[in-house]
Amino acid sequence: MRFLTALPVFNEEDHLDEVLTQVKRYAGDILVIDDGSTDATPRLLRENHPEVRVIRHPTNLGYGAGLRDAFHETVERGYDALVTIDCDGQHQPCRIPQMAAATADCDIASGSRYLKAFDTNSIPPEERRTINVQITQELNRRLGLSLTDAFCGFKGYRADCLAKFDITDIGYAMPLQVWVQAVYFGMRIKEVAIPLVYLEEERSFGGSLDKAQVRLAYYRKVLDQEIRRWGLDDRPPAPRADRNLQPELVAAHGVLDRGCE
Repeated sequence: MRFLTALPVFNEEDHLDEVLTQVKRYAGDILVIDDGSTDATPRLLRENHPEVRVIRHPTNLGYGAGLRDAFHETVERGYDALVTIDCDGQHQPCRIPQMAAATADCDIASGSRYLKAFDTNSIPPEERRTINVQITQELNRRLGLSLTDAFCGFKGYRADCLAKFDITDIGYAMPLQVWVQAVYFGMRIKEVAIPLVYLEEERSFGGSLDKAQVRLAYYRKVLDQEIRRWGLDDRPPAPRADRNLQPELVAAHGVLDRGCE
């Protein structure tokens, strides 16, 4: 399988070198989408990682804009799959091959920090965990899904499904558009357990989105609009009997994993 590993970055000078050094060990073709960084990120990419392909946005557009570029590049360059991984140190690059391999029998393999217990797990910031739980529950109820983590950025996608997505929200609500459209197109989804790691609990979402209630309202607005946009608002939810999850992963709740697979 020939897959692309893409990292959306914005002002990641503190983590960039360490994360990219590890990513290079486990991924062949790498794409960094620099979303208008104003710190040392562009210089570090030029000087320390000249072999890594970079798309640079002149200004900060948003997290979703970087992932949309990754979708486009995967399709245009003829890859079989795409793996997306954040550059803030919260995901283990050694799991990139596992995420790519998971797309062999699904369209979207989505990392979940809450599917399985790892002995290295962090305690998530309370408001982030609360919002994740609330939005995940709403997605499951309204779309008939069985997700445990709606917002994890560590994902694998089959390339042949990427061209179907029409991403219009280029901010942090972009994953909600992915879930709605995945249901609309009947894509096969499974979750892959990954450790829960938080290195910067006070990381900013930007402006008013740092307020939990503002962020939650934004997510709900995008979700409502997207469900209406694709005509799913009147559709009865499908039976939820964990139809989107591999049985062995569903059974893995509470099991400790002490290593990087």
